Amino acid sequence: MKLQQLRHFLYVVEEGGFRAAANRANRSQAAISASTKELEKTLGQALFETGNNALLTPFGESCLPKVEQFLNAYNLLQEDLKACASGNKGKIRIASVPSLVTKLLPSVLGEYSKRYPDIEIVLIDDNSVGVAKRLLSGEVDLALGNCTSIAQEDIDFTLLLSDPVGVVCLSSSPLNALSKPLATGTTTNKALGLQWQQLVDLPFIYNGTCRLLENTPAEVLNRQARYTVENITSLFSLLRHDLGITTLPKLAFPANEPELVWIDLLEPCLVRQIGIFKLANKSVSPAAQAFYKLCIEHVQENYLL
Repeated sequence: MKLQQLRHFLYVVEEGGFRAAANRANRSQAAISASTKELEKTLGQALFETGNNALLTPFGESCLPKVEQFLNAYNLLQEDLKACASGNKGKIRIASVPSLVTKLLPSVLGEYSKRYPDIEIVLIDDNSVGVAKRLLSGEVDLALGNCTSIAQEDIDFTLLLSDPVGVVCLSSSPLNALSKPLATGTTTNKALGLQWQQLVDLPFIYNGTCRLLENTPAEVLNRQARYTVENITSLFSLLRHDLGITTLPKLAFPANEPELVWIDLLEPCLVRQIGIFKLANKSVSPAAQAFYKLCIEHVQENYLL
């Protein structure tokens, strides 16, 4: 089994056919077909269905994630060796949920770059599920987010922050007024919060963090959602146009947002456990370990759990 055969197999899957794979590999279609046939011969099973050269067989589907993981590891090794050969002292790869990229990570990265100016940093933002997958596949060295989708025995997780979940709506929404007591005498108009029952009759916008509502009474909001939005920019656009309300962890809400407001969700009271994690029983590079330690120290010194 040759490395090039595995690459050609992956090209066919990613490009949706042998002709497009041949263009990507700068080879003839016949050469890609022959390479794949040789791989199938070596493995003793067909990878693609007869008559549809882009449709994987069940055996091909079981092979695909293993080939992807192997080639990811190989490509990362190749990059690291080239970096050493060119005098680059190292590289770390970090996946993070977007809310940490905008609020927590910049200060950590700034301090890390001061201490280790020759280390290259690759930062990838993704949702919590994507962050976990990137770590498990070996694409990144470290991950930041909530890791509920990973078996605990597979990771080494250190809690950084407990991030409360709240309701996001227009500042002019009646919900904002409902969340505050009436100002009487010296009483301040301090926001109290909302209960999930106050939200059920309003259009709800589902986003990735709404998974935190699952297995709680508020899960009904997810089931009756009018919109489902993956991108945070799109989410805030819908909110600003008064197309609905949503729930978000506090760190995911912009610090200076003139049109929207974040209100505590009191019932159910939910928090997102944010941490930094790496694969268990697998050491990381000294550069990645230094970042891991610095991130934990920075949060302990500057944030309250």
